[in-house]
Amino acid sequence: MHTLGEIEQIKQLKARYLRLVDEKRWDEWADVFTEDFHGRLGDVPEVELNSRDEFIAFIRRAIGAAVTVHHGHMPEIEVVGPEKARGIWAMYDYVKFVGPEGDLELDGYGHYHEEYRKCEDGRWRISSLRLTRIIGMVEQLERKLPGPAIPASRDASGRQELARS
Repeated sequence: MHTLGEIEQIKQLKARYLRLVDEKRWDEWADVFTEDFHGRLGDVPEVELNSRDEFIAFIRRAIGAAVTVHHGHMPEIEVVGPEKARGIWAMYDYVKFVGPEGDLELDGYGHYHEEYRKCEDGRWRISSLRLTRIIGMVEQLERKLPGPAIPASRDASGRQELARS
């Protein structure tokens, strides 16, 4: 297949990823990942997930009860072999938790850094994902949680640590 055709298939894959996570269609969402998928989510603290099932369970627990909107924009996709590609997507996500004490709404901006693999069935799947945030959930939680905020500090690796009184 022509490289542009491969890139279009990867764009369609990411579109399914974004739609299915917002629709909370977890079984179908699992099909966008390889079984040996590896994920890293860059909010504080960074979360590393070492399989497709572990990743889906984590995301389901984190946002399964929330209203979400995920967008991926301006992909930079490079096909690096007949069965391997990588890409970077600008991203935006909106998460709304509804609770008895009021709603909590969060907006996130950043980038998906992904690797893709063409599987035996001829379909591309996401084999690894690292989400980095420019404006993330921690900063917003600091502004929205009750009580005075204590400035966050950074650990030795540069990761931000959330502190509240």
